Amino acid sequence: MLLNYNLASKPRPESIINSYKRSALIYNPRAGRILRSGQSLIRRTEEALRNAGHNLSPAPTTGPGTAAAIAREQVDRGADLVIVAGGDGTINETLEGIAGTGVPLAILPAGTANVLATEMKIGRDPVKAAAHLHEWKPYRVSAGELIQEGRRRIFLLLTGIGLDAHIVHHVSNGLKARTGKFAYWVAGWSLLGRGLPQFEVEVDGVSHTCSFALISKVRNYGGDFEIARKVHLLDDTFEVVLFQGKTTLNFVPYFVGMACGRMEGMRGITVLRARKVKACCAAGARVLVQVDGEPAGELPAEVRIVPDALALLVPDSYAVKVPGRLVEPGAAIRR
Repeated sequence: MLLNYNLASKPRPESIINSYKRSALIYNPRAGRILRSGQSLIRRTEEALRNAGHNLSPAPTTGPGTAAAIAREQVDRGADLVIVAGGDGTINETLEGIAGTGVPLAILPAGTANVLATEMKIGRDPVKAAAHLHEWKPYRVSAGELIQEGRRRIFLLLTGIGLDAHIVHHVSNGLKARTGKFAYWVAGWSLLGRGLPQFEVEVDGVSHTCSFALISKVRNYGGDFEIARKVHLLDDTFEVVLFQGKTTLNFVPYFVGMACGRMEGMRGITVLRARKVKACCAAGARVLVQVDGEPAGELPAEVRIVPDALALLVPDSYAVKVPGRLVEPGAAIRR
């Protein structure tokens, strides 16, 4: 079923939160940090939420790809706030389940990269974040939508096409569970010196050739770096960063520039703003795609902005730069 995700109500700044009657906590018990803690991390997170006044219904995922159905089930049972303790992949799955329902989403960092948590500067401690959750307010947030041969997938952070998607598709899940982000470094450096497939990205009717395209709603990338440096989560546009290069060796200076915060103006990099992006490759070529750090098939694809897709609980310290998006809890959604 395809949804019209848009929030129908207008923001009402005078109506702030703390009116939630039932909060669902969705978490992945196999997530690296939760698993390595012997589940004590999630138990302490639950305790912090209950101490803060939440009537809590814990809902562990039961395997890959199950968070969306669990989130929908919790909403059908009356949850008026869905909290996710996990990484960006679990958050993305949960978003699929609640987009279009009007139920706000809150996130607690407990995964490998936690890009969204880093973006909003809420730290890496889910217990500490849970204790302050009642201070956060719901803001209207646009999402991205990836469309591939009629299939649609909503996302909150970014889509990567080409080089980084290849890394995401081939990272060792076992190594990731044991070592976290180190697994991505291993997968990335294993490609050093290899050739890269070229593809075309169309923005505003202009075609660009590249081997890595980042289509992002956030500045943070991977939890450690910034690539799209002028976008904000509450913006209604993507920042599109395109990288040229026929082999991974071309990306060594790009990486140095990224690590030093000096990518802007580098030869071979194009930075654009867009609400819609199309990408395709030559017949017979295979160019991979990732969404929010999870494999998402291959080209051709279209990526577009879905305005006002959900209500997200956001700390005031992050949202203060983008006024006018505060929304009343339980805002209706047009389907």
